[in-house]
Amino acid sequence: MSRPYAKLPRWIDYGLIPLVNLVVAFLVAGLVVLAVGESPIEAAALMLRGAFGYTEGFGFTLYYATNFIFTGLAVAVAFHGGLFNIGGEGQAYVGGLGVTVVALSLGAILPWWLNLPLAIALSFAFGALWAFIPAYLQARRGSHIVITTIMFNFIAASLMVYLLVGVLKPVGSMAPETRTFDAGGQLPKLKGLFEVFGFNLGGAPLNVSLFVALLAAVLVYVLIWRTKLGYEIRTLGFSPRAARYAGMSQTRLIVVTMMISGGLAGMMALNAVMGDQYRLAIDFPQGAGFVGIAVALMGRGHPAGIVPAAILFGMLYQGGAELAFDMPAISRDMIVIIQGLVILFAGALENMVRPGIGAAWQRVRVRTVEPAGENVGEAR
Repeated sequence: MSRPYAKLPRWIDYGLIPLVNLVVAFLVAGLVVLAVGESPIEAAALMLRGAFGYTEGFGFTLYYATNFIFTGLAVAVAFHGGLFNIGGEGQAYVGGLGVTVVALSLGAILPWWLNLPLAIALSFAFGALWAFIPAYLQARRGSHIVITTIMFNFIAASLMVYLLVGVLKPVGSMAPETRTFDAGGQLPKLKGLFEVFGFNLGGAPLNVSLFVALLAAVLVYVLIWRTKLGYEIRTLGFSPRAARYAGMSQTRLIVVTMMISGGLAGMMALNAVMGDQYRLAIDFPQGAGFVGIAVALMGRGHPAGIVPAAILFGMLYQGGAELAFDMPAISRDMIVIIQGLVILFAGALENMVRPGIGAAWQRVRVRTVEPAGENVGEAR
């Protein structure tokens, strides 16, 4: 993924800069809380307690984080190819259709552990196919990938409304959703696993798709940094001209990169559709495709950064819900503002502090190098 500024040490690029952006976001959010007459410190404590202070809240945090790992990885893969996939929401929607095909057709026949690989394959395939058309238009017709993927979000939403209101809705039902999946179409919760260690997840919908998300993070790392295709994708992202000079097919790389990105976004449906709701319902992505953009930016496009960034945004979702309940002066809309500030500083303004930190680092390097040079001169 290309960088607009001088290269910095990894601990600064992947650690310090995201941390500073996060601190600035929470400071501004604290001013918002202060403006409504509440204590920012107490609000932060309530948010942390709601997200990590008890096992059920932690389970909800990890549940939300699972969604964001999938969509963050999807955006990151596209970033490395120099592409901006803003269509994760629509790709997740259509990926849910792939999950539903498996759950409805085989849920009463096969156990979940046999249906899960099939659901992974179909959710990936459906999401990848939904990303194929914008990718082809970008590669062959020069259509801007941001515009086409945004438009495909609306097309996907309209398609799902059509299917859930008419084609997939059970006879006699008024709700725009499919029937409840049979046992083979329901992923088991991790409640039993946590109980082995003495923890009670309560009603948290955390399920085995968390492990699928973590495995996807490992595979994305292997793909991007340990394979020929990953090298070609990164080359395309750094310099399309260099990729063409090296004989790489730009059209093929754009299409393949976007299809991998769309497939990862489609896999987000495993968590919500097969692991929680046990049915396909309208608006199940709930903005996870857009949050994935901020997660990928905060994680610097690296799976090792995306996973903790996803947990952070899971904390904002779960802790924000608890905060709105325990501190009535802070409404749900205020929580959305706080989340938006974090997305703003971690995403749109992620390079805001980079020039200052980079300049400070250069001054520190000069000061440490000059004395060494003087000592060498004196020795001579």
